[in-house]
Amino acid sequence: MLLNACVPASDPDVATRAAVNTGASTLPPMKNFAASRPEAPVRSNNDLALDFIELSFQMESGRALPVLTRFEGPITLRVTGAPPPTLMPDLNRLLARLRNEAGIDITQSRSDTAHITIQAVTREDIRKVLPQAACFVTPNVTSIQDYRSARRLPRTNWTLLKTREKVAIFLPNDASPQEVRDCLHEELAQALGPLNDLYRLPDSVFNDDNVHTVLTGFDMLILRAYYDPALRSGMTRGQVAAALPAIFARINPKGTGKPARYATRTPEEWSRAIQTALGRQVSLKSRQNAAQKSIRIAAEMGWEDHRRAFAHYAMGRAIQSTDPELAQKHYLTADRYYALTPGTRLHRAYVATQLSAYAISTGDADRALRLIAPHIQTAEQSENAALLSTLLLLRAEALELQGRATEARGVRLDSVGWARYGFGPDWAVRAKLREIASLNPLKGS
Repeated sequence: MLLNACVPASDPDVATRAAVNTGASTLPPMKNFAASRPEAPVRSNNDLALDFIELSFQMESGRALPVLTRFEGPITLRVTGAPPPTLMPDLNRLLARLRNEAGIDITQSRSDTAHITIQAVTREDIRKVLPQAACFVTPNVTSIQDYRSARRLPRTNWTLLKTREKVAIFLPNDASPQEVRDCLHEELAQALGPLNDLYRLPDSVFNDDNVHTVLTGFDMLILRAYYDPALRSGMTRGQVAAALPAIFARINPKGTGKPARYATRTPEEWSRAIQTALGRQVSLKSRQNAAQKSIRIAAEMGWEDHRRAFAHYAMGRAIQSTDPELAQKHYLTADRYYALTPGTRLHRAYVATQLSAYAISTGDADRALRLIAPHIQTAEQSENAALLSTLLLLRAEALELQGRATEARGVRLDSVGWARYGFGPDWAVRAKLREIASLNPLKGS
């Protein structure tokens, strides 16, 4: 569960994702997902309207956006640079989803006048302009060279826009296929629509916890509302808020009768604590203290949703190396709170990897298999190859513990194709295989 998300590039604090090099492989063929099966959002239209306003009129940095901005009319998109082989198939699938699910008129073009330019460059090229970024999006430029000279000029400032006419997305071309795709989904969503992330959203890529990596049913509904004919660039917060009830009643009639949950806002203090707890730039003790602080704040806020669960998950990660048994208790607590929140099946799949890994390390193959079984389909539906391959590798080790070596080999072979998409080059895939195999007490460390 990677904490760091890609954000609009007018703010210098652009976080990163871990990335790996790709190259020629001697492993079985890479697998990919053929069809998307997003789940519909499970909240009331009142809640959707509040989410829309907070996503659309504020940036992650906290800066307010005075008016709604979007593209007006049909949108064209082009790809430049040196795209990796998997980018175009993933882009084609995403554009089809945007047309079919969000109702956005968007097509590919080869013209240098395209509204959106996706430039595939090296990670080093990106880091030269934004050292901590894996990918980013910015207005009114068409190339990373253009951005270098314009990054501090008013034209690249999102808060000064009145409408969107030209936007550039910069993606790494030397990262794992899944990382490239994840960046594509997040950055294209922000190029088209909201620029903010909210921790309170359990089923969205517009969330800094980075659990969801492809656009969800909620995200597509937000984008559909964003491009509804009743809205236009230049509308104020009040004007948009007045129009939203009728918009959501029309595009999401099932949400009209649902009771509102009115989830509380997330204090900045909690967000900072979570970032520290899952960070890598501080000491282990600092991470543990930050995780404990996030749990305390969640309890004081009275949360019983995915944010309280995430705090316990962060604590489990922070103490796992020093007190694995206590870490398991925090993971179980996280799973209990996730179970109380609709739309968190993917979150529970991540927790299951931690619980089942511990079960394997203690030789409890039966428990590991029970923990893994419900989440294979979730990883597939969420199109998360890295998670899917990890679950399959854990299943293979549990089967070996039961003496079912032939079944284990088949499951492990199946996992490799997904691992190639999720983790990238052969060395990264083999490192993951070794990592999971080292849990098996029959194999040693």
